[in-house]
Amino acid sequence: MGAHPKGDALIKDNRISQRTLGQWIADYPGCLGSKVKDTFQGQLPFLFKVLSVNTALSIQAHPNRELAARLHAQFPEHYPDSNHKPEMAIALTPFEGLCGFRPVEEIIGFLKSVPEFHALVGNEAAEELQSSVGDPGRLALALKKCFTRMMNCEKKVFVDQLNMLVKRVSEEGAAGKDTSGSNGELLLRLHSQFPGDIGCFAIYFLNRVILQPGEAMFLGANEPHAYLYGDCIECMACSDNTVRAGLTPKFIDVNTLCEMLSYIPAPASAKIFPSVQDLSDPCVFLYDPPVPDFSVPGSVKQYTVAPVDCAGILLVVQGEATATAAGGLSDMALRRGSVLFISANEGVALHITSPSGMTLFRACCLL
Repeated sequence: MGAHPKGDALIKDNRISQRTLGQWIADYPGCLGSKVKDTFQGQLPFLFKVLSVNTALSIQAHPNRELAARLHAQFPEHYPDSNHKPEMAIALTPFEGLCGFRPVEEIIGFLKSVPEFHALVGNEAAEELQSSVGDPGRLALALKKCFTRMMNCEKKVFVDQLNMLVKRVSEEGAAGKDTSGSNGELLLRLHSQFPGDIGCFAIYFLNRVILQPGEAMFLGANEPHAYLYGDCIECMACSDNTVRAGLTPKFIDVNTLCEMLSYIPAPASAKIFPSVQDLSDPCVFLYDPPVPDFSVPGSVKQYTVAPVDCAGILLVVQGEATATAAGGLSDMALRRGSVLFISANEGVALHITSPSGMTLFRACCLL
């Protein structure tokens, strides 16, 4: 949902002459609100998505603006625009992902307990990582060396090691042994989805993050991540630039990824951030980066989505209502999956008809 050239949202109301959201915004740029219009040169600055992940999505990172411009100029077929792409995922169900480098003690632990992983990293890089603990500058360089060594391993070498690891973990599991020291359950699951993929070893470098419904994680530029399982709302800058390195049949750019990443270890808990309740409206919870989440209790029958000074996209996740807006041509019936574009400084009145209330998400750019 948004106005990116590769996926411009279609307007369903056939009384409106413009067919896509991008065309409508181009004709009525004032709908963005003056701050957003001026800051982002008349463009809607975000994309809004719902993801339902059953098979793991690729290990990837998104470039900052400077790198995005360079990649787009050099390889426009792989990097289709020059914008950065920070993004946020908000869990709708229990949601599992990989995000950022683990605390270094955990990585060193896996190097000791998973010999197949150690074989790909090598003795020299592993010893450098061990000896750099306590020195953040040296640690980042040593971590980069370890990750780059693994990612650039010859295919025959890593496939042989992966097959040995999968065989060992499978046999240990069948014998009733605890395989958590090898992250066994996740390893076997990813290998079943992407057999022979180097990305299966990334689980020893990256945090495994489990979000509960309503929890969120933010992924800044150069942060390695992969979504593994579950449903989420995602909001991001308006870009399609993704540098991939594993768990994917798509274009892989290992050298760019290894050069660009933030090699800053941190615990999984540091990647999760909570919503903040709006002091002026008990039905609103704000995720900052700003994606307000509305949860209207069943006792409320009339509710107004308050105007803000920027355009937004409203998505119904649960419940039903009749919506009325000053700029609308008529009342609109809303249900799960309905999507509305709301111009800056425009409110929407909801007459809620579902007994269990409504849950809506609004993406916007609060400057």
